[in-house]
Amino acid sequence: MTTTRTGSKTDPASAFRFYVEIGKAGAAFMECSGLEIETEVFEYQEGGLNDYVHRLPGRTKFSNITLKRGITTDKDLWQWYSRVMRGQVERKNVSVILYNSQGNPVMRWNFVDAYPIKWVGPAFKADANAIAIETLQFAHRGLNPTT
Repeated sequence: MTTTRTGSKTDPASAFRFYVEIGKAGAAFMECSGLEIETEVFEYQEGGLNDYVHRLPGRTKFSNITLKRGITTDKDLWQWYSRVMRGQVERKNVSVILYNSQGNPVMRWNFVDAYPIKWVGPAFKADANAIAIETLQFAHRGLNPTT
């Protein structure tokens, strides 16, 4: 629990209350990772200045988004990836929405012009009692978090 300047208390959002929108459609996933932005830093050594090295920002990189879900009869995501494999890249905006315990949106991460680049099927084990999981990875052009 966090106390704000006004004295009100807010609970941090739980990581398990999220929903994914792909284009205009939504989908339920059990795991989402890859919400990362990293700016490269390059060092510049200035002649005659020996007490420090300039560290300047360079290019910013966005990580791929990875989504995991149980196998369903819905083939929309597979068909989208299948078109990408055939060279028909269709870019869609993807949003990950985090909800609080009351069901209200807390934060939204918008991935611009995403498309699937990797699919991993489930692992099968005869002695296991687990859900068959598929993993999809998406490349995108940028991440815009909003509240």
